[in-house]
Amino acid sequence: MLISSLSVFWLVLVFVGGYLFIMAEHLTNINKATAALLMAVLSWLLVFIDPGMGAAQAEPMLMAVLAEVSQVVFFLICALTIVEIINVHRGFDILKQWFRVRSKRSFLWIICIVTFFLSALLDNLTTTVVILSMLRTLVPDKKDRLLIGSAVVIAANAGGAWTPLGDITTTMLWMGGQISSGPTMTALFLPSLTAMVVALLCFSIPLKGQFPEEVAPESNQTEPFGKLIFALGIFCILLVPVFKVLTGLPPFIGMLFGLGVMWLATDYLHGRYEREHLRLPAIIAKVDLSGPLFFLGILLTVGALSSTGLLTEVAHYVGKIITKDAPLTLGIGAISSVVDNVPLVAACMKMYEQTTHPMNAPFWQMIAYCAGVGGNILLIGSAAGVAFMSLEKVSFTWYLRKATIPAICGYLAGFGIYLLFQ
Repeated sequence: MLISSLSVFWLVLVFVGGYLFIMAEHLTNINKATAALLMAVLSWLLVFIDPGMGAAQAEPMLMAVLAEVSQVVFFLICALTIVEIINVHRGFDILKQWFRVRSKRSFLWIICIVTFFLSALLDNLTTTVVILSMLRTLVPDKKDRLLIGSAVVIAANAGGAWTPLGDITTTMLWMGGQISSGPTMTALFLPSLTAMVVALLCFSIPLKGQFPEEVAPESNQTEPFGKLIFALGIFCILLVPVFKVLTGLPPFIGMLFGLGVMWLATDYLHGRYEREHLRLPAIIAKVDLSGPLFFLGILLTVGALSSTGLLTEVAHYVGKIITKDAPLTLGIGAISSVVDNVPLVAACMKMYEQTTHPMNAPFWQMIAYCAGVGGNILLIGSAAGVAFMSLEKVSFTWYLRKATIPAICGYLAGFGIYLLFQ
């Protein structure tokens, strides 16, 4: 241990206290980014003032952690901005044309399959918000909308687990060098798809009948060049892993390049017509930066815990109790339904060395799957679930009764498929 036992005690207390505030966001109405940032500052303050550490030794550690964390933050800000550019151009309204069905079960499967693949391209939170916004106009009946919305959350988290772009935890593992895009997508696609399919089979049982004729969606008019911006934005996001493979540059550089292309395109297309609301200076004001700031606080906090040697000791202790990777990662997935998966995965990245678990080892792939899909078990277990709770005012107990069993069945089935093909 690099610092005193007293400092370790206060570090753990700060982390637990901050985490309780993060978990209680829906009760306190205090944004979780607030708690994360305060937690990060207090954690590093304790490290700096510890007599055994001191500022001279702690500052290089902080700078090293910041260099690593800033890549994730820049990546997220650029990705969110590109998605917001598409959204302001009403590019996502194009998707409504795909949902021209009256059968409730057919609608459930179509919208969740679209969610699954869209989440793999964008991210699970953005996809959930986009699809849930569509459901408000497509499914007026509250009972049907909540059931389908629960399935959308599960499909979004399952879809986000199998690509480096779909879930922040998978992105973290990708940028940290624990996984690479090709092998991860190959290994996790079928388990993630299985998790969604099994859950949808459960949801299909109570969902019967047809929607009224009048709820069939009509084609919506996009903003000028909306379809072009939609296609260009998706292309720029898809280009990021290709850019990394071809150049060897970090993923956030590819995302910065994509944002630059989108900025150039919107300035060229709209500048001469004075459509200022469709240009980046106006659009970026609408981007919700609480997400990137939350990740900044969490990752800095985990970095402080890691710099003390505490996480390494925890890893050794857990390794003596649970010697097999499969039950360990399965348990991490279950914990992620209660505790946010970002600090869990960040802690795992610091706790377990790549000398023991090299890039694309089954351990890291199982972490990516379990942390992403395991959050479906409870409503508060994922950002997508919290968004669903906020947008539709879903209660914790309603989700527990209606969606937890399908989520568990899908989670275990997908995990079993992964083990079967390993």
